Amino acid sequence: MVSIVTGASGGLGTHVTETFLNAGYTVAGVSPRIKQSDFDNARFAAFPANLNSLAAARAVADAVVSRFGKIDVLVHTVGGFAGGQTVADSDDATFQRMFDLNVSSAFHMLRAVIPYMRTAKSGRIVAIGSRAAEAPGAGVGAYSASKAALVSLIRTVALENKDTGITANVILPGTIDTPANRQAMPTADTSQWVQPASIADLILWLCGDGGKDVTGAAIPVYGKGL
Repeated sequence: MVSIVTGASGGLGTHVTETFLNAGYTVAGVSPRIKQSDFDNARFAAFPANLNSLAAARAVADAVVSRFGKIDVLVHTVGGFAGGQTVADSDDATFQRMFDLNVSSAFHMLRAVIPYMRTAKSGRIVAIGSRAAEAPGAGVGAYSASKAALVSLIRTVALENKDTGITANVILPGTIDTPANRQAMPTADTSQWVQPASIADLILWLCGDGGKDVTGAAIPVYGKGL
């Protein structure tokens, strides 16, 4: 089984990559600065890329198929966060950056990967959204809107491909316990945060036989921070 993991060297992506490798998958790890040496496993392959265009995403998908013959799974963990301003005070650049990171990168990868999956009449797609997509808070309007758009995009993909053997789901985590989040919020109560390994295990299940009947779902993973 061949899985593309975008953001493979990130705080969550690292756990996803390791979980899939441990489960026997071949993993094509995508990130701008990813290196082959990032994961000591013969079934890992690094594909350095910035998914800021359809051409870049198609180059990744084509290269993966050329090397491994197929794409069984797409796990899209690429994303970014900006907050601290009201909608009235937010600037165009921040709003656009959130949509570029959280929606456009997924849109490019979906367009690149789905044709291969439709030809194979099989595939699993999982994207990482956010609790903020369904429960937005003050000061994170651009981020929340972009994650809500991602949920809509993935649910649309599920509907459009429900008769082809392809499933598409999005996970909505609360704050994930990653090094970047700990650095950004040094005084936070991290005991309430979601463990990345828990999310990785859920993604693995969704991509296996057990998850074959789950599609179009937006799955909350809030941890203890209810």
